[in-house]
Amino acid sequence: EGQVKGVLELASFERFNPTHQAFLDQLTESIGIVLNTIEANMRTEDLLKQSQSLAHELQSRQEELQNTNEELQEKARLLAHQNQEVESKNREVEQARQALEEKAKQLALTSKYKSEFLANMSHELRTPLNSLLILSDQLSKNADGNLTGRQTEFAKTIHSSGNDLLMLINDILDLSKIESGTVVVDVGEVRLDDLRGYVERTFRHVAEAKNVDFLLYFSPELPRSLFTDAKRLQQVIKNLLSNAFKFTHSGQVKLNVERADSGWDAGNESLNRAADVLVFSVSDTGIGIAPDKQQIIFEAFQQADGSTSRKYGGTGLGLAISRELSRLLGGEIRLASTPGRGSIFLLYLPQNYVSPRQARKATPASADGGDGQLAIGASRNNPVVPVMDSANGAIAEAAPLVNEAGDDREIIQPGDRVLLIVENDLGFARLLLDAARDKGFKGLVTSLGAAALSMASQYKPDALTLDIFLPDIEGWRVLERLKNDSLTRHVPVCVISTEEARERAFAAGALAFVAKPIKTRATVDRLLDDLREFLGTRKRNLLVVDPDPTWRERVVSSIDASDLQVTGVADGRAALQVLRARRMDCVVLPASLPDITPAALADELDREPAAGLSPVIVYGDGQAVADEDGGWKRLGRGCPVRSAHSPERLLDQASYFLHRRIDQLPEAKRKVLEGLHQSDQVLAGKRVLIVDDDIRNIFALSTVLEEHEMVIVAAETGREAIRILQEEQEVDIVLMDIMMPEMDGIDTMREIRKVPQLKGLPIIAVTAKAMKGDREKCIEAGAWDYLSKPVDTEQMLSVLRAWLHR
Repeated sequence: EGQVKGVLELASFERFNPTHQAFLDQLTESIGIVLNTIEANMRTEDLLKQSQSLAHELQSRQEELQNTNEELQEKARLLAHQNQEVESKNREVEQARQALEEKAKQLALTSKYKSEFLANMSHELRTPLNSLLILSDQLSKNADGNLTGRQTEFAKTIHSSGNDLLMLINDILDLSKIESGTVVVDVGEVRLDDLRGYVERTFRHVAEAKNVDFLLYFSPELPRSLFTDAKRLQQVIKNLLSNAFKFTHSGQVKLNVERADSGWDAGNESLNRAADVLVFSVSDTGIGIAPDKQQIIFEAFQQADGSTSRKYGGTGLGLAISRELSRLLGGEIRLASTPGRGSIFLLYLPQNYVSPRQARKATPASADGGDGQLAIGASRNNPVVPVMDSANGAIAEAAPLVNEAGDDREIIQPGDRVLLIVENDLGFARLLLDAARDKGFKGLVTSLGAAALSMASQYKPDALTLDIFLPDIEGWRVLERLKNDSLTRHVPVCVISTEEARERAFAAGALAFVAKPIKTRATVDRLLDDLREFLGTRKRNLLVVDPDPTWRERVVSSIDASDLQVTGVADGRAALQVLRARRMDCVVLPASLPDITPAALADELDREPAAGLSPVIVYGDGQAVADEDGGWKRLGRGCPVRSAHSPERLLDQASYFLHRRIDQLPEAKRKVLEGLHQSDQVLAGKRVLIVDDDIRNIFALSTVLEEHEMVIVAAETGREAIRILQEEQEVDIVLMDIMMPEMDGIDTMREIRKVPQLKGLPIIAVTAKAMKGDREKCIEAGAWDYLSKPVDTEQMLSVLRAWLHR
């Protein structure tokens, strides 16, 4: 191309003829075409080379894509395989879940069968035990004096063996309830002096019988009391001391109670959080426990020597129960022992019990503006109300009482002031509850009289308001029952009813009365202020009137005025001056005053009603009070008037009106009152219907009640009991067994309550089941009270007296 261009350039300088010129032009054109063709071919060749390079690259890419595709296909195959494995695993998990659900159902069914078995076994064992214990106790007393000394010893042995069997049944039931989590702590104040007295009474004679020294040491630095479950604490200490005496043949057994700041497991949060911890150490100089046995002895049915040839008997349940109960109380038990030298068991407990739920609620959020109210597992706590049978230690955890008004039962703590509101009108009950909270009370509410009695026994309120018109029991019967029970007679009661009930309310022992309808909240506030002031007064005011100072001193001595503020005056006019100046909780007068008659005294008090609210006891001449013309009847229309013709009756009446706790009186005075209230006069001639399908129980109970001159009527079925009650209108009270064939006690009571004339008949449920919810089912069905088998005769008689007393 370069040469052609050179020739053409050279030719352009030569002069050619036209022919040559035309040729050159054609040649130039042809050469241009050729050159263009060559250039096009070169470009084509370049494009071809590029195309070949691109094709090669595309081929490479295709190979790469093919490889990638093969890899993806392999991964897809692997993924599909993994999906199959996952599906297989899912099927296995589903099968396992279904198997677990089936196991859970089987466990629930097994637990149900276990509970039913325990309930039925409890019934089956307690039913024959009931008659065995009652009759052997009656024989051992030899009331007719026709048994030899050897025969009475036989009866005592039978009774003792029956009690041992009962304790074994209770232990098994206790362990079962602990395992199922249905045992609830019943928190209350436990005075260490009382605990010391309990231990002394229980084990001093054991130590003397074994000729072993028994030492008690309560540190002077101890607080006066602790807040825990008294029954459970006693149960644990009793188990530990029983074991110590059992394995100690010489030397000593010692109980030490001191404060502790260490020694427990570092992981025990309940003890770590406690402000104060007490340690109860039970030490002995007995046989000791080998190191390899020190853990297994806390397992159920395990002993250090578990062979059939072992020297020491027992079931091995005591320590297992004690360990679980100590945990339930927020503490723990630790053991140190050397074989041949003795053992020491250390029970660590917080001074103030804190339930796990309270611990969970005790968070910073509740301290910066919340109400700060923490729930505990107390007897005042709602989730489960425990029913402790004081006669035999069996526990019957009751179902929750219905919380009709959203009351405070779940947030009550030890030391709180508690008001029990028994009110048929739920709207008014809520008003009372709100007012009580404003005055610093925690409130409990129920509309049922039977539930009120149960709650009064279990929650131990500080005061009570009582409506008279209740759907199940007349309020007067509730008040009677409260005031005739030594455990509740001290609780101040305010009756809220129509005006015509005022006189009867005060005569029945009410502290205060409010007439319905209540028009303003201020009336309720004044009532609660008065209750709060009364509860806050440490000493009650007693006025003794008589011109003879020696007589006044006798009165004070009879009443035991160590917890009273006593004012003594010589005549009626002086008494009036005192009554005008300040409220007296009780006034003791002689049958005649030197300067004023009862009628004139009544007139004076009518002019100043505030001075006439104090109850009056006329001491010395009961006939004078009964005399219609003596003026005392006139005085009785303005204030409660009762007579006392002996020092014992004076003590009883004064304690009644002064709302004194019988269990806190000196022992001598307490025994006097217990003797008065165990009188058979209340029972004599009363007709009691015993409903039980076991003739042995009817015979045993009849034997006891006939000795107290009661008239016995018996029925072996529920239907027969209903027939008897419909035909015989003179039955005073019913003892109703719960476990009966065809028509059980629950259904029988429901049918009885459907009969209008039988709605006011006291029915006491008697059951051997002692299982969860039993008590509340009985109350719901129409029972007014509850006893568990084996029936403790003294407890039964006490309940009968309380219901039959008028």
